[in-house]
Amino acid sequence: MSPPPPDPAHALLTRLWQEQWDPGPLLPHELKSAYADRWVRFHSLPASKRYAQDEAEHGIVLDRYNTVLDELFAGGEVYVVTTAWSDLDEHTDRWPRRRALHPEGTLWTTLEDTSDPDPDGHARWYFYADRRVWRRGCLDGLLRAVADDELAGVFVTDTAAARIHHPYDGGADVILPTPEERDRLRDRHSTWLSAHPLGY
Repeated sequence: MSPPPPDPAHALLTRLWQEQWDPGPLLPHELKSAYADRWVRFHSLPASKRYAQDEAEHGIVLDRYNTVLDELFAGGEVYVVTTAWSDLDEHTDRWPRRRALHPEGTLWTTLEDTSDPDPDGHARWYFYADRRVWRRGCLDGLLRAVADDELAGVFVTDTAAARIHHPYDGGADVILPTPEERDRLRDRHSTWLSAHPLGY
């Protein structure tokens, strides 16, 4: 079965991504390795605790996400991208939670992952995007689901595709245009950094 065609409204995002990031990876968890000189990771809770256990801790998680997102995107528009996957011979979005949390997302592009030596491990990834004005709190439902490990493969980028914020369960990876800009952001939130020598 062939995958559905991408939404032509996302042609600009495709061009911008190719200009900024090709030949780098598209899966957001791979970006930190490809662009390590411009990457910083922030943890979501004090002492690098991974998961919130009450509403107070959920508040800290969302505040940290939104603080960095504000610094990256305040006053502008963003692309919000979510992902899903299927076997290569089908088009089945296996993440109904994604559809519920990101109903605005339409198909941007697909990626066939055949890196696994076992053909049973091959998959097709689907990237869904929408463009919106960034406002603090506008992604809180999505961000909370990511923080609670209910959803993965989410990222936010500006309309030049020059800055990327990839939240995950436990923190967020940020890729910036230059090492100098990365350093300034990192230094503003130094207490949110990992104690790991490689920044993980």
